[in-house]
Amino acid sequence: MTYEALDQWNFVIAAYAVGVGGTLAMVGWSWIAMKRAEKRRDEVKRR
Repeated sequence: MTYEALDQWNFVIAAYAVGVGGTLAMVGWSWIAMKRAEKRRDEVKRR
């Protein structure tokens, strides 16, 4: 009997790609939110 072994490295690489991609997306989203908050703060300070 022969068993076909699944190559687990494809799943490991995919998991790292999802993790890194999610982290980069979160950093970008946070940076944009920070810039918006700073802009609102500056507008309130000018009044």
